[in-house]
Amino acid sequence: MAEQTHHYETTVEWTAGRQGTVTAPGRPAIAIGVPPEFGGSDDTWSPEHLCAASVNACVMLTFAIIAGNSKVAFRAYSATATATLEKVEGAGTVVTRVAVSPRVTIGPEVDRAKIERLVKMAERNCYISNSLKATVTVEPEIVVAE
Repeated sequence: MAEQTHHYETTVEWTAGRQGTVTAPGRPAIAIGVPPEFGGSDDTWSPEHLCAASVNACVMLTFAIIAGNSKVAFRAYSATATATLEKVEGAGTVVTRVAVSPRVTIGPEVDRAKIERLVKMAERNCYISNSLKATVTVEPEIVVAE
């Protein structure tokens, strides 16, 4: 099978000060800006938040695909992700780590160990985290619903 190359175009436009918008064809605009610690405000998405969100979304969607392909049902999935931004000698300020904490709810008929394996597979196969220099970790919480 031939390799496929895909392209995902975004456009940013400066609006004022330290803010702008990011758009992509057919999608709603997102207000962006620097976070408060760099002179911005809390009412826009920062690149740091978008980085954490990108990894978080990729892990979730990768998990959903793997679970579906494995015919493993789960009842709910939610996750928090925290990106750590640090000054690194010789590299400047970089995202050094993204910690993802998914909470997966399953029924009593689902093997908890299998869900843990599927989460680890999602961690290994998330192409966004595999594309980053930062260490990306995924630490799940599995909830068994009655």
